[in-house]
Amino acid sequence: MYDDVAAQKGIRLSMGFDFHEYVSITRVLPTKKPTYPNFRPDRSPIKLGEGYWMKGVDKNNEVALVEAARLYDLPHSNFAEHLQSLKAFYADPTIHAHPRDRCICTAPSAKNITGKVAYHGDFWLRRDFRGQGIPEIMAAILRGVSFSMWAPDFLCGLAARWTLNKGVLAQYGHTHHEAGGSILQLVEEDIVDDDLLVWLTGEELRSLVERITPASWL
Repeated sequence: MYDDVAAQKGIRLSMGFDFHEYVSITRVLPTKKPTYPNFRPDRSPIKLGEGYWMKGVDKNNEVALVEAARLYDLPHSNFAEHLQSLKAFYADPTIHAHPRDRCICTAPSAKNITGKVAYHGDFWLRRDFRGQGIPEIMAAILRGVSFSMWAPDFLCGLAARWTLNKGVLAQYGHTHHEAGGSILQLVEEDIVDDDLLVWLTGEELRSLVERITPASWL
């Protein structure tokens, strides 16, 4: 249903699993920030079946949106520890991290996010498609794909603070948010962030996916 709505808005969606291809797509998007290392295979390889990405193109076959997702398997750890150890960003921080790289996670609930954790991020939407409900469409599609592929214990992401002020978090269907999700500095990536933690439990994700939602607002 959501794929059809995207098509009505002039966007044709496709899905991929090769993150080398994904980086080659995102690298040339003129207004997109660089893709974070957790979706770059030169820093954090993703095994087949443990990550995917979505691309939307317009009627001229030009890229209008991208977004990516991956699975973190944390049976003996939690999302806070995964962030602070920098393993969320680098497969081997001892090799890839700069000595001054750091991530501080003070969001209390991050320590409770454990098990199979679906992480959504790297969303970019071209300016001429904004204000048309595209984030809601993409959030619904990614929730469905992540649920069907992994049935995770949690779905989470890191969101800039301005998304809370402008009501963007509600568009993505995130039930919970806390400040202090990731106070991040990655020196060689030229990344400095102070992001919110946003998340759903596995049961909340199931409920959202299985609920039949009228599409009239789209």
